[in-house]
Amino acid sequence: MKILVCISHVPDTTSKINFTDNDTKFDTNGVQFVINPYDEFALTRAMWFKEKQGASVTVVNVGNAPTEPTLRKALAIGADDAIRVNTEAVDGFQVAKQLAEVVKNGGYDLVLAGKESSDYNGGMVPAMLASILDYSFANACTGLEIDGTNATINSEIDGGKETFSGSLPLVIAGQKGLVEEKDLRIPNMRGIMMARKKPLNVVEPVDFDLTTVSTNFEKPAPKGACKMVDADNVDELISLLHNEAKVI
Repeated sequence: MKILVCISHVPDTTSKINFTDNDTKFDTNGVQFVINPYDEFALTRAMWFKEKQGASVTVVNVGNAPTEPTLRKALAIGADDAIRVNTEAVDGFQVAKQLAEVVKNGGYDLVLAGKESSDYNGGMVPAMLASILDYSFANACTGLEIDGTNATINSEIDGGKETFSGSLPLVIAGQKGLVEEKDLRIPNMRGIMMARKKPLNVVEPVDFDLTTVSTNFEKPAPKGACKMVDADNVDELISLLHNEAKVI
């Protein structure tokens, strides 16, 4: 079984976010980048299939050269090889189109990705990718078993969970539950050394006409100061909630 794991290169959630050029570009100065947390769940599940069922695992990212350390970390965790599509990730459809070309050229049986990236939270790439490829698709996946070409999938839905079966090829959008957080892997020294020798192939993007353009970014409004109210002063509390907060 050939598995492709889609890796997003995202800012660490503890990083301070700023914008430049009149709020039209993201300022990367001083920002630590990591593997998208949802993609880590997908990668860890792929490693289970590699170790238990002999699957091969390739990781892929759509991005410029600065994303390569993130791919190297995925190789250090245990992926066999990596692919970087040499173009900036601009919007979800563009990324899905580039990933689809990689899947077609590589003949992958199973494509794993996080359900969304932690920077833009678009949640659109896995479904778009499945549509372009005409593959079956499972979203918000919390469990995945493969037996030959047959798959059993658990997913979260509104108000509950569902279990259904499918067959390869598949695109899976995973989340916590696909593996547990305690099962996520930290690269050890041996893995880091081996990752330096594993292939990281750079491929050029397919031609694509962008249909969307980001015009500017805006930070959320800063939180107002906390106003303390004496526990016995219920009238003042009600007045503040009604006249200032306007929630009642």
